Amino acid sequence: MRKKIDPTLFELCLGIFLYGIIFQVVLLFFSREISYSLGLWIGVVLAAAGAVHMWWSIDKGMEQAAKQAAKTVGTNNLIRYLILVVVMFVLVYTDFANPIFMFCGYMGMKISAYLNPWLHKVSDRIFRI
Repeated sequence: MRKKIDPTLFELCLGIFLYGIIFQVVLLFFSREISYSLGLWIGVVLAAAGAVHMWWSIDKGMEQAAKQAAKTVGTNNLIRYLILVVVMFVLVYTDFANPIFMFCGYMGMKISAYLNPWLHKVSDRIFRI
């Protein structure tokens, strides 16, 4: 059975990708360096994946007892940050993409969370979720 996507998760991911698009447009005015754009979009994808994983782990934790839920959510939080640190170290030690812009892309999750009330109004008008 297919579950309907959570509206808050949809709005958070929509905000993350809109942030990435706006950041990319501004970035193109200042530099055409491909490693900057790669870093940005790696961060945006990590932010969206982190948002989905966060939603999944909280949803899973809500079905458990309080003590087990705290352990599950805490473990999943550590996994998310471990993946972020590993990707950051890989980018620091290779010249594939810029780690600073990867971090800027990952911060799209924070910006999207702050803009959620506005995104909720917009997505409600457009998508009728």
